[in-house]
Amino acid sequence: MKRRLFVQSAAATLATATAWPVHRLLAQAAAALKAAGDVTARRLGGGETTLPGAAVEELAANLRGVVLLPGSDDYERARHVWNGMFDRRPALIAKCAGAADVRTAVSFARSHDLLLAVKGGGHSLSGQSTCDGGLMIDLSPMRTVRVDPAARRAFVGPGTLLGDLDREAQAFGLITTAGTVSHTGAAGLTLGGGQGRLMRLHGLTCDNLLAAEVITARGEFLRATEQENADLFWALRGGGGNFGVVTAFEYQLHPFDGMVLGGNIAYPLEQARDALQFFAEFTRNMPDSLYLEISLASPDGGKPVVNVEVCYAGKVEEGERVIAPLRAFGKPLQSRVGPLPYRTLQTSSDVALAPGLNYYLRGGYLRELTPALFDTILANFEPSKKRLTVVNLKRFGGAMGRVPDDATAYPGRKAGYEVLLMTRWGDPASSDENLAAARGYWGKLGEFTKGFYINATTGGDEDRLRANWGGNYDRLVQVKTKYDPGNLFRLNPNIRPKGGGDKQSAS
Repeated sequence: MKRRLFVQSAAATLATATAWPVHRLLAQAAAALKAAGDVTARRLGGGETTLPGAAVEELAANLRGVVLLPGSDDYERARHVWNGMFDRRPALIAKCAGAADVRTAVSFARSHDLLLAVKGGGHSLSGQSTCDGGLMIDLSPMRTVRVDPAARRAFVGPGTLLGDLDREAQAFGLITTAGTVSHTGAAGLTLGGGQGRLMRLHGLTCDNLLAAEVITARGEFLRATEQENADLFWALRGGGGNFGVVTAFEYQLHPFDGMVLGGNIAYPLEQARDALQFFAEFTRNMPDSLYLEISLASPDGGKPVVNVEVCYAGKVEEGERVIAPLRAFGKPLQSRVGPLPYRTLQTSSDVALAPGLNYYLRGGYLRELTPALFDTILANFEPSKKRLTVVNLKRFGGAMGRVPDDATAYPGRKAGYEVLLMTRWGDPASSDENLAAARGYWGKLGEFTKGFYINATTGGDEDRLRANWGGNYDRLVQVKTKYDPGNLFRLNPNIRPKGGGDKQSAS
């Protein structure tokens, strides 16, 4: 491949990705030159194909962004995702600087029948935003937020992290529901539904989505709203990345002074059963402004604890009255609940959930909390020095539960609670043991659940996904068939189109 093409492509990217120093871009171009020639890649349905060097040159020349091949430092950085358990190597990575780049990359994948992965913020639990041997579209350079305070709108790029959105919105006294970990990507969160600490007050993130700009599998650029391409807009809100690459999001924002009554109360493990029962009773009736979750946590090498997290997004004095029974419950090891900035609470788990470690997470919806569930949680909660184990219960309801089931694709509106199991470890040598323990534990917890949050799963077979989306599934298939008949976008909790698209490739 010609050096001029790669240098031009890299230099052009500087205007949209100024964090990349010129010397790094030139080094990247030189490294790509060393990989000159044909590229072996993986086909969409399996097997290998050969990409002529001239075709890859043309792709690079047509992007404002950069094409990365194995061997460059930027390739190594770009190919990784949050969950370190997935160490995959795409044949090539297109770092996109705008919607035109995304359209070019999607068209390249389609025309060459390539396995395609799409990486937004990179907070990929399932590892499906990267792939072995295919093309990865990397949207991280499109990390932008613009707030219109008069219209109470936020315009967000697909590489944006939730912390970026919180920061910009709060500068104008505004907010929307945006997860619980600030380095999560806004795109993946929204397309899966978007749970967060404000979901009982303002609904899910997807409930606050007003518009999306999408590149479809055919390379079409579409705007999706309640009035334009309404079927696509419906499916994007909870149907995941099945329908195209979203290159821009527009959100409704809400007035918010930035302060909450929040924090944590910790109890010894000996009080776990009483704490779980109290949580069940206390959360049956609570105001929309209150977000509450309870966790049993066993740090790797640390002492197990029960932790209750509080976030009251209203007047502090009202919040104190609401949580007074919680403050009076049990004999806590520590109680750190008080007025604090909402953004402080939003970043409180960032270190514990740092990128690059190995994570296993499974979750499911619960109609109610029962003594049998508590028995199962406690009987199978086994501390280990090799891993962190967390079992979490959070209250649903409020604004998110009042949206009709068929108003968006998101399933689980009527669930009362969610149970999540997370296991985290650092040493890859202990992965088999830790995975076996986590899967065994979830096998018991999962029996109490019906349905799941697609952002908290590693995928699933067609029957499991059909059952999860329930009455919305057939409608999702219709939208998938219309916008992605060949199942180009399959690395996700995949919805197969009618009459086309082989089963999801293992990646």
